[in-house]
Amino acid sequence: MPDLAAIVAAKRPAAEAAERHARAWRARAEAAPPPRPFRAALRGGGEVQVIAEIKRRSPSAGPIRPDADPAALARAYATGGAAALSVLTDPVFFDGSPEALIRARAATDLPVLRKDFLFSPAQIYEARAWGADAVLLIVRLLDDVQLRDLQALARGLGMDALVEVHDESELERALALGANPIGVNHRDLDRFVTDLGISARLAPRVPAEVVLVAESGLATRADVEAMGRRGVDAVLIGEGLMRQADVAEAVAALRGCAVAPRR
Repeated sequence: MPDLAAIVAAKRPAAEAAERHARAWRARAEAAPPPRPFRAALRGGGEVQVIAEIKRRSPSAGPIRPDADPAALARAYATGGAAALSVLTDPVFFDGSPEALIRARAATDLPVLRKDFLFSPAQIYEARAWGADAVLLIVRLLDDVQLRDLQALARGLGMDALVEVHDESELERALALGANPIGVNHRDLDRFVTDLGISARLAPRVPAEVVLVAESGLATRADVEAMGRRGVDAVLIGEGLMRQADVAEAVAALRGCAVAPRR
């Protein structure tokens, strides 16, 4: 199983290729229809919202649902009551694609997150050009200048940036740079070990005005209820939904969990 450094190294050629065409990607991004509100969709009625992910495979789990149709999944997720979609666009490690994002977004009115390993401006322009309403920015991959600039670029295009952290130091960096929403990844991207206790440690440090998302290792209603008790506003669930025969029913079963106040 590749570690984070190997994944990033494999991604750099595609990012560099996008940078060579950055002007064209920017023009396409700026001409795209307005984005749908992502952050606003993650808070509603005092209940934990579900970001339902389209993920055919992963480095840790291998194939999950290799023949999944993005449009059909998106419609089923929407039927179940998902607040937003997350779509993997990495083709090598996650069997994702830009086409998957485009098809998923066209199938519903839900806001869509481009989930990938992003570290260059052209990748943000790509995301908006494809129709993404939000992008994932992983603090562990970026220095403070990069994180500040990529957040600003996304916001300038009308998008939201879900800023992902895994520990206290990363959270402090994200907060200092005005990140909102913030995602707490329970999985260590270097060792691919999952610890649901991480959100319990970090949630009290997140101001009430910041939308808090919990990621990785979540599958059951009990998991979502536990996140709600920690003050988590939304959960991002991929494998736990993708392995279900009826994904609409699976999403519906996770809804209605109360969010406790953090501060």
